[in-house]
Amino acid sequence: MSKDIKIKKGLDIRLKGEADKTLANAPRSRTFAIRPSDFHLITPKMVLKEGGKLKAGDPVFYSRENKALNFVSPVSGTLTAIERGAKRVIERIVIEADQQDTYKDFGITNVQTADAQAIKDRLLEAGCWPFIKQRPYDIIAEADTTPKAIFISAYASAPLAADYDFTLKGKEAELQAAVTALGKLTDGDVHVSIGTSGTSPFDNLNGIALHKVSGPHPSGNVGTQIAMIDPVNKGETVWTVAAQDLVIIGELLLTGKFNAERIIALAGSSVKNPKYYRTKIGAEVSTFVYDSGLEEENVRVISGNVLTGDKISPKGHLGYYHNMVTIIPEGDDYEFFGWNKPVFDKISPSRALTFSWLFPKKKYELDTNTNGEHRAFVVSGNYEEVFPLDIYPLQILKACMVQDLDQMEALGMYEVAPEDFALTEFICVSKQPHQEIIRNGLDQMIKEIG
Repeated sequence: MSKDIKIKKGLDIRLKGEADKTLANAPRSRTFAIRPSDFHLITPKMVLKEGGKLKAGDPVFYSRENKALNFVSPVSGTLTAIERGAKRVIERIVIEADQQDTYKDFGITNVQTADAQAIKDRLLEAGCWPFIKQRPYDIIAEADTTPKAIFISAYASAPLAADYDFTLKGKEAELQAAVTALGKLTDGDVHVSIGTSGTSPFDNLNGIALHKVSGPHPSGNVGTQIAMIDPVNKGETVWTVAAQDLVIIGELLLTGKFNAERIIALAGSSVKNPKYYRTKIGAEVSTFVYDSGLEEENVRVISGNVLTGDKISPKGHLGYYHNMVTIIPEGDDYEFFGWNKPVFDKISPSRALTFSWLFPKKKYELDTNTNGEHRAFVVSGNYEEVFPLDIYPLQILKACMVQDLDQMEALGMYEVAPEDFALTEFICVSKQPHQEIIRNGLDQMIKEIG
């Protein structure tokens, strides 16, 4: 049964530099990188040593806690570096790519006849299981559990986000195979949320509960959609999968190959020609950043969107879960007495000194300057204006900071993930790291409750 979702609380951050709907093939990246830190709470156990040869789909490492959980190479090539940090923690694994990929053949899976265990085994073996996340805790799903439902957001509301209707166009067969397989892994529905306008590749798929979403950001966040459709209560589990990752899962099942191809949006006010590129997970972003050109040299390159992405160097690598790269001016300059002037070029939900509310359709060129320093929480009531979940955001943040597990449970911690607090962090006058606070709180719950 479908349910339309209309969000009223939130804030659209309209930025300059939206990617034009033109698609180019990024030049072949010389190296590809996998960062174990992208897989929260996973301790990697290496399969190969430096110098080892790989096919696309060959395991690079597995989880020390679950040997069946493989993390595979996105390309064929040679493992050239295992970079370690403090306490010899693996920070990055670098693969020098061959000129052309050769693929490990996992065999075709008939999704109509395969049972749940066969599908799980194939996804674990071929490295597609890390695409499945679970709530509570926002971590890679535990394969020995059965979720009450699976949620997929095919509607993007984050600033400059990639348009799923564009990036998934022509991939209906892969999407159908993926959702059919996922449907066998749950006792409930596979919920897919799309926008109210345009034509979605999910419109005519079978085996899904389709929902249409409208409203300001964070309406596109899967956490917002879960809260509106079927909230997570204590003792319950739901799984989530990003829309583009369905294509990789579907292609694996249909062809037997792990094809890490990803269409990403290169966007931001510092990009001369923002557009879409076809590349692969872990590729060097320089292969397409300099192809489009930069407006200036002093920029911040972000793997992901401006609210939840990771800062990387212009020669860094695309994050495992990211489908966009955003480039904006670096905010390392300060305006003298800027705090005491009316502001027309910044976004804020408050009408005090900031006049963005007068121009709801205006697009802004924002930089990374936080326009203030870290201080104790100021009770302003602004968080509630942009937070659509039926949760008290300030109270749950404070409960996390003092590690009050009983309060965290009572306030709805099982429902949330760090990205649900990205918008409250953006508008926070106290400059508190909301996403980090929530992540630490979830980790404390895993440690204490399990």
